[in-house]
Amino acid sequence: MDARSITHFVASTHQVFETMLSLSVTPGKPTASCNVPRFQSDVSGVIGMTGDVVGMVVLSFPFSTAKGVLKAFTGSDIEPNSPDFSDAVGELVNMISGAAKAKFEGLSVSISCPSVVVGPGHRVQQASDTTCITIPFECAAGPFSVEVAIRKVESAIVTKAA
Repeated sequence: MDARSITHFVASTHQVFETMLSLSVTPGKPTASCNVPRFQSDVSGVIGMTGDVVGMVVLSFPFSTAKGVLKAFTGSDIEPNSPDFSDAVGELVNMISGAAKAKFEGLSVSISCPSVVVGPGHRVQQASDTTCITIPFECAAGPFSVEVAIRKVESAIVTKAA
């Protein structure tokens, strides 16, 4: 995974939070590990990538941050036991991943339907054959992270746009 790929996810997270939630985000320094969380993950949206780029993207929050982010997104308080809570987290990871996917020029990339894990202290295991980069973020609602564990498929041929 190259630095440009990470830049796609930073820019997409910034774009989605600014546009859809009216929340400014400040990215921290990306770390080449998903094993050292800065906070306890209570809510994670997970989405797979396939095609010329394969792997997964995980958007993780502590409960307090998730509730604040979802209030900004939906305009109402949503409790973690509500189906709308998981749906909203899934939609956020979908928008971030979709916006990043669009930046992989010349590559055929698809994203899966999102899955959401809700429960205190969980960890989403990334594939062992792919480098995982954690991008920490801060916003007015609190800290969150985007974990990116993707790799370009060796047979992928990059075509230049005319």
